[in-house]
Amino acid sequence: MTIELVHIGFSNIVAMNRVIAIALPNSAPTKRVIQEGRNKGLLIDMTNGRRTKAVVFADSGHIILSALAPETIAGRLRASRAEAYTGRGESGLRPEPGDEKDEQWK
Repeated sequence: MTIELVHIGFSNIVAMNRVIAIALPNSAPTKRVIQEGRNKGLLIDMTNGRRTKAVVFADSGHIILSALAPETIAGRLRASRAEAYTGRGESGLRPEPGDEKDEQWK
């Protein structure tokens, strides 16, 4: 089994073979799940202080918050799979243009 790593912003990477679903954070049920994950210690915040645009649910019960939209994460996974299929590298691990600017926040 190959581990697919996808860059989800701000030098954060997720193993996509452990992901069950990616959702928007707007609905009340999703907000409840985020709060429950926070209370249980299963919440992983990878937003670097930015607004949460996607909630990633892992098979381990962990809930990962991302500042990238679900469509962007899915697109990076598709690009990574396409490049792996054609043998042209790992585009899922390339930093996005905004990451260089965010280094000042560390």
